[in-house]
Parts: sequence; C-alpha cells; structure tokens
Amino acid sequence: MSVRSVSTEELKSLLQQKGVKASVQRLSILRYVMENMDHPSVDKIYQRLLPQIPTLSKTTVYNTLKQLTDKGLITALNIDDTEIKYDFIEQPHAHFRCLSCGHIYDVELDSAIYQTQTIDGHQVVSTQINFKGICNNCKQKTKEN
Repeated sequence: MSVRSVSTEELKSLLQQKGVKASVQRLSILRYVMENMDHPSVDKIYQRLLPQIPTLSKTTVYNTLKQLTDKGLITALNIDDTEIKYDFIEQPHAHFRCLSCGHIYDVELDSAIYQTQTIDGHQVVSTQINFKGICNNCKQKTKEN
C-alpha cells in the first residue's frame, strides 16, 4: 500500500474545481482515499475516520463517495465481488485483483486506450479495466509449499 501526503489547500482546491463545498467530512473522506491508495471500501473509510470525526455516519460516507465519484474525483471499482472499492483518479490505470489474497494492484496500460471516445460508433463516457488472477506473492507462496 502506498501512502502520500495531501495538504488541506490541495483538497479544498480539488473540491472547488469540481463545485463541491469543502466540509470537514468531505475533506476527510477525500484525504483518506487520496492518501491510502489501497482501494478502501465504505466500511474501511468509516471505521478509520470515526475516531477523528465521532459524529460521522455511514450514510455521510456513502453520500460523499457518491458525490466525489459523480464529480470525477474518485472512481468506484467493481472488481471485488463483495463490495465496492474506491480509488483516487490521479492518472488512468487498470486494476488487478488477486483471487487468492484479494489484494488489488494498480496496473499501468497504454494511455491511448483511456482516450478512446468511440467504439463501433458508440460513445464512451468512462473506461474501467479490471484483471483477476493470482498475484506474484501468492504464486511464490504456492511454489514454496
């Protein structure tokens, strides 16, 4: 899991650019998704932020994630069969989910595929590429056993 630090001013600027009011809850949720690039779920975000924001409700987390997704700041990943995961859209990328350990990895692909605007005359409004298989760590553990 990679972690990066994001300033409050950067967060406010991102929200302002998308026309979203910068509430404490929105700033905290966006910061969490941006700083914890492990593709968190609603439950994980809620559990991690609750100690800092005791008045936070799970409904607020759901609504904020939906708003941030609708505004194009984050994306909702449907790669996990049990729950939706969230990812900050820093630059277009695909995802690989290990069927053994469940870890989700970011995968870089040729950026041209994400710039596709039409396919067979159909208008493309978003692109999400997901792969599933066995990660290198799990393959290595299998070889060792």
